[in-house]
Amino acid sequence: MSDLIAFQRDQLGFFLQRGNDATEPLVRLSMGTGHVYLVSDADLVRPIMKADESVIDKGRLIYKLREIIGESSMVLSGEEHRKRRAVMHAQMSRGVTSEYVPEISAIIRQCAAQMAMSGSFDAHQVTASLAVRIIATILFGHGVLTTADENALINALHLAEDDLAAQIFKIIPDLPWVRSRKKAKLSEANKTMEFVVEKARSNAKRHSLISALEELNLSEKAMQEEILLNLLAGHHTSGSAASWVLYFLGKFPDLAEEIAQEARGLTDANGEIDPRRLSSAKTSLAFVKETLRLYPSAYWLSRETKQEMELGGRKLPAGSSLLISPWQMQRNPRYWPEPEKFDITRNHSGAAYMPFGSGPRVCVGMSLALLELQLFALEIAASFEVDLGNNVTAPPPIPAITIIPPPMEMRVTPRATPQHQQMVA
Repeated sequence: MSDLIAFQRDQLGFFLQRGNDATEPLVRLSMGTGHVYLVSDADLVRPIMKADESVIDKGRLIYKLREIIGESSMVLSGEEHRKRRAVMHAQMSRGVTSEYVPEISAIIRQCAAQMAMSGSFDAHQVTASLAVRIIATILFGHGVLTTADENALINALHLAEDDLAAQIFKIIPDLPWVRSRKKAKLSEANKTMEFVVEKARSNAKRHSLISALEELNLSEKAMQEEILLNLLAGHHTSGSAASWVLYFLGKFPDLAEEIAQEARGLTDANGEIDPRRLSSAKTSLAFVKETLRLYPSAYWLSRETKQEMELGGRKLPAGSSLLISPWQMQRNPRYWPEPEKFDITRNHSGAAYMPFGSGPRVCVGMSLALLELQLFALEIAASFEVDLGNNVTAPPPIPAITIIPPPMEMRVTPRATPQHQQMVA
């Protein structure tokens, strides 16, 4: 129980301390009656994530998320999981190569204009709404969700997520009236989310992700849960990461200017980013990848042994939980010299880099998330300078189901064009 108390007191610090100080590949954690291990060796991650589902699969810690996301692909295994994943991957891959770029860029520019007009704003409040708008456009088509719909979805998720995050590692059950209160709150959140999703689905446009999912002939309940998963995952992963993109653009103005220059080289005669040129935008992509190294949205992953096995020099009984922490792996000095330093020249392809997971179950939206964040960095840097105000030193993030950025008040001001700079000179 001692590790559980330390974990609940400071989850991110706990992973860093136990993982970075580890002298063995698997660290046994005292977190109740079950066998729980923290994976401290990056070379074990891929074999764990690639293992046959009969040997290592999603387990009870992941299954607790069913309270919000139901029987969606996040908790599924086997043929049904592979079938849904293949459809989503194919649709997203087609869009990432061309059609999503102008749509996402337009949404980002609209958001940026609102940031500039609002004066001071909280970064995550803005980027969370932006992420919902983008994933809703991918799912349903442009303009299907209203601002009120987006706010309702975000508020509903916040209503439930803190209690659910605490519940995942809970050993002592809640008292009956506390449990009843939490269930009522979760039920209210789910009803709100389901109402918004059904409204959006009825107005969905052809060639959207929802039209591809409908080809699977899922039940109404399964379709609802899959849509909710995509909305909520898009909101949390991209929305949180975009806050840190803004932060680092403000923290390193010279690097932001370099990304602004890169953006100018990508635009066509109409001032739009040409999707065919994005592959040459190395600086902005490295910037995004380094942001995700320091602030991966998912700070822990979990798998469970389905049978007795040997791993990392240990004999593990069936039902052992294996915790993998991207937050810890990506800040471990064994793999990253000066791990707290922001450095876009790092190699972001090693075994210890896993902001989207690893192996065949890597996040299906990885390419889309990278595209969103790269376009966000390019569009913001090209047109604005970010003023961090009093947030020059980033406050610590908040661990919930994912890592939530803390309140960070910022402002953006129009960047001087090269022509204007020459006139001033």
